[in-house]
Amino acid sequence: MNSPVLADLPTHATALVWRGVGPEATADFDITDLPLTPEEGDAVVQVDFATVCGSDRHTVEGRRPGACPSVLGHEAVGRLVRVPPGRLGVTGTELQVGDRVIWSVIAACAGPQRCDRCRAGLSAKCRNLRKTGHEALDSGWPLSGGYASHVVLPPGLAIAPVPASVDDLPAATAACAAATVMACRQAATDITPIGGQRVLIIGAGMLGLYAAAVSATGGAAEVVVVDPDPTRRGLAEQFGATSTAATADGALADVVFELSGAPSSVRAGLAALDVGGVLVLAGSVAPHGTIEVDPEQVVRRLITVRGVHNYEPPHLDEAVRFLADTDWPWHLVIGDPVPLAELPEVFARPVRPEVLRAGVRLSSGAR
Repeated sequence: MNSPVLADLPTHATALVWRGVGPEATADFDITDLPLTPEEGDAVVQVDFATVCGSDRHTVEGRRPGACPSVLGHEAVGRLVRVPPGRLGVTGTELQVGDRVIWSVIAACAGPQRCDRCRAGLSAKCRNLRKTGHEALDSGWPLSGGYASHVVLPPGLAIAPVPASVDDLPAATAACAAATVMACRQAATDITPIGGQRVLIIGAGMLGLYAAAVSATGGAAEVVVVDPDPTRRGLAEQFGATSTAATADGALADVVFELSGAPSSVRAGLAALDVGGVLVLAGSVAPHGTIEVDPEQVVRRLITVRGVHNYEPPHLDEAVRFLADTDWPWHLVIGDPVPLAELPEVFARPVRPEVLRAGVRLSSGAR
């Protein structure tokens, strides 16, 4: 059994702190040293590489609420430099100092007094939920985000080892985009298999490309990806799409993954379902209005609608295994890495449709 490594830990971590929405993006951040003081049950990771999820951008732009000041970033990969005795990864093996890992967006309650939702397998909706890269500096978990030299991982936060065969670029995105799609896949396959089915994916962002790759790998008969942007439709063709379209008009599918969140797209997804079809909603994470649903059509067509928000610990391991077992060109959609000091400039620049994730290199050991 291993023991915590404390002597080699620095006393402080270097972090990019988001100070809030202001008139100039570069004025909203500063790099500072934060005390690195893990508690007894905490693991600590030295971060190698991180990416910028769309929700990070939305937070900085003021389009979604966010704890402030805080260290953002919930897609990252690094190496364990402190591991409490007996801390297990999602596969049930004991973690070791030096392991290359990713970690969950969700820190749920742990121990014998877990809440009812965690006991029911709904840790993504834990009653004591905390989230990686979403906690304020004064919350008691200041080093929760990946835009820092070190991240503290408390008990109740799932950790997944990453094999050397998986590059940093996709490994970081597995902690959010890929694991979320694994949850979407389960939501669909609980109802109907993907193999041999017609799959419709609405939205060709990072989630959409993962959904296309997962569906194609799973043997879907058709993988149709819908997105209004022609550049992203072109990318989808390199990630398993058998065809693409600007709209879902006239589509017919057995499984629909709605990943854009637009009410019109949810309507189109419902309309596209064939008898016995399942609609998985994962894009509707902000209020954009309601839609009308004809209950007679739900009944007569035996339709199932399922919502997915975040994921459970097994999905994190499934994401890593998917990346290890497949060879999709993720380097095409992740921008050239920048050092941490240049990340505010990345947030200030407009997003290019072909760059689905910006990359941030935090250590010389990044791959």
